[in-house]
Amino acid sequence: MNPSPVIDLRSDTVTRPTAGMRAAMAAAELGDDVYGDDPTVNRLQAVAAERFGYEAALWFPTGTQSNLAGLMSHCQRGDEYLVGQDAHTYKWEQGGAAVLGSIQPQPISNQPDGSIALPALAAALKPDDVHFARTRLLALENTIGGKVLPPAYVVDATRWAKAHGLATHLDGARLYNAIVKLGVSEAEAVAGFDSCSVCLSKGLGAPAGTVLLGDKAFVAQAKRWRKALGGGLRQAGLLAAAGLYALDHHVQRLAEDHANAARLGEGLAALGFKVDPVQTNLVFFEIPATDLAPLKLLLATRNILATLGPKTRFATHLDLSTEQVDIVIDTFRRYLEVKQHAAKGLPGLGVGGAPGAIPDSATAGFPPGLPPGLPPELLDALNGAAR
Repeated sequence: MNPSPVIDLRSDTVTRPTAGMRAAMAAAELGDDVYGDDPTVNRLQAVAAERFGYEAALWFPTGTQSNLAGLMSHCQRGDEYLVGQDAHTYKWEQGGAAVLGSIQPQPISNQPDGSIALPALAAALKPDDVHFARTRLLALENTIGGKVLPPAYVVDATRWAKAHGLATHLDGARLYNAIVKLGVSEAEAVAGFDSCSVCLSKGLGAPAGTVLLGDKAFVAQAKRWRKALGGGLRQAGLLAAAGLYALDHHVQRLAEDHANAARLGEGLAALGFKVDPVQTNLVFFEIPATDLAPLKLLLATRNILATLGPKTRFATHLDLSTEQVDIVIDTFRRYLEVKQHAAKGLPGLGVGGAPGAIPDSATAGFPPGLPPGLPPELLDALNGAAR
């Protein structure tokens, strides 16, 4: 655990290197990775390839670049890949495959469990006809929206793809969360996929880095695209050392993040919020529109960073302790209590007044533990939410 005084729920990308990881980075043996001479990068690539059961691996500075290079190595201009509507490679990476690779995405609705129904895949498969883009690839993501793809589905989907002459790519931005949740090996988690992108900078806590895995010919092609996309870092062993440390020390502890996420989800549900089932380290829940503004202000008073919306996502991670999860739950509980007080029209709530903080006397009737001197805009927002 690497807790911070600020409670950051925005993403698992916000983690900072631990003391042990910093020491490993400082001691890293370095070379020029564009020439293939960085021994630490080479060691990370060899370790990742062996663990996941691929011939080769290639380090990338970002997961977005790794996925893009993977798609561009599988597909040519005018080709098409089948992908989920909610997948990062389609929705959250600026359409890079189309913009930079001239590859057409064929998005298909994801099922509630994150999978893409096989009949829907079959319906999207293009015939060999000059009027259509050539379908070349099936791209899946695990986990997706915090959900672990059902193992039986992965087997069926990859077999279906092979039967139709398609290559298969797995976006494994949070693949280690799935591995820990399922209790399987790395090789078991990627069985059936021709290539896989594995992020080291989310739950594993490295400051940057992703490895792209595949056979030697695929990785050689991806290395050319990495250079073209600006990903040829020189002394990248500083970051590769962090990735090696993460693989050795931060994999099994992901179970702590999962437990904290379950605790957070249960706490929010007990307060009346509609929470999606929690499987790994992401908690999705609904917040009424009238509560968004006052909640944002109240969270800020308690040093809680979060991106709120009608459908909100909270992420647990290396820098978030169980005690801090309880603070978050307590803050939401106190918000609801204050909102009830506001609904009763207690003095001092939402009545304007001089600029600046409301005096402590204005919050005397609130539940204990609220920050003193609440700003007037928070009280006004609470008053509006209570109406």
